[in-house]
Amino acid sequence: MHFAFTPEQILFADAFKDVLVRECPPSAVRSSCEELYGRIPGLWEIFAETGLLGVLAPELYGGLGMSTCDVVLLLEELGYAGCPEPVSEHAAIAIPILCHYAPQSLAEEWLGKAVDGSAVLAAGSPTDAFVLAADRADLALLCTNREVYAIPASTYFATVQSSVDRTRRLFRIDWLPSEDTLVCSDPSAVQELMDRGALAAAAQAVGVGRRLLDMTVTYVAEREQFGKPVGTNQAVKHQCSNVAIALEFAAPMVYKAAWVLSHGEVLDSADISTDVSMAKAVASDAVDLACRVALQCHGAMGYTNEYDLQLWLKRGWSLSASWGDAAYHRQKVGTRLLTC
Repeated sequence: MHFAFTPEQILFADAFKDVLVRECPPSAVRSSCEELYGRIPGLWEIFAETGLLGVLAPELYGGLGMSTCDVVLLLEELGYAGCPEPVSEHAAIAIPILCHYAPQSLAEEWLGKAVDGSAVLAAGSPTDAFVLAADRADLALLCTNREVYAIPASTYFATVQSSVDRTRRLFRIDWLPSEDTLVCSDPSAVQELMDRGALAAAAQAVGVGRRLLDMTVTYVAEREQFGKPVGTNQAVKHQCSNVAIALEFAAPMVYKAAWVLSHGEVLDSADISTDVSMAKAVASDAVDLACRVALQCHGAMGYTNEYDLQLWLKRGWSLSASWGDAAYHRQKVGTRLLTC
């Protein structure tokens, strides 16, 4: 196993970060809350032009034909930027599932449009009741206990739900399974969808945690109390150090999970799910700690809408719980260890 990223992967992530810095600043993230579909105008089209939307799609359909190892750093940058677009559900979850399990006719109908951005794909978690950006999606991948279905938007009814994070538009979907929309009746498809969703949430959570830490360190270095920066206090340094340590432990777990998903053909599916669950549990704990410390070091005022910090606090809380929270994935790991 070799988990180090190649220079090309790092260069790709750096180039993508530059795009996000330019096109997805905090002001744009904030304004997306007022948009009809919660989007940043023009950003989806830029993602399509850069190849991000088709990074895991085969070249046959216009994609880049890359692996999960190539996309994990991009997901982390999406979290760091607080991007409101449903990129992870579209590019890192739905497209690989269609590639691996969909009948050829279904793949031919949707993958080309998904790669060029003319169609938006959504994905629902088996553990969550709601689907992100279902009002904007053209096709949603939804699960029963053992089956995955591809439901066109014209055949389901989406009801908007309140969310602590207004940049993540959540919907309850009412739909009926049928033979015409069945993607796969193999339970391994449901498990892979869950694994990819949990990994995508974990990678973004690490990015959110890094952004919260950077914002907190900047704030405590500038905020003065009794004539000196509050960051000079040992207690504040320890708090920030604990967050940094938690993130440094979480990131390699996420990278390993990306590696095992990329090499699934030579690994046992139960072992893959265990690695993904370990990554999601540790990442959820790390971003929860980052949120708590950031809020405490900002004196709680960072929670108010006037401060950009609240955007990443809410995103961190949402990602921590989505696709299974830390307790859910810890139980999965424990069950697997007891049955080995």
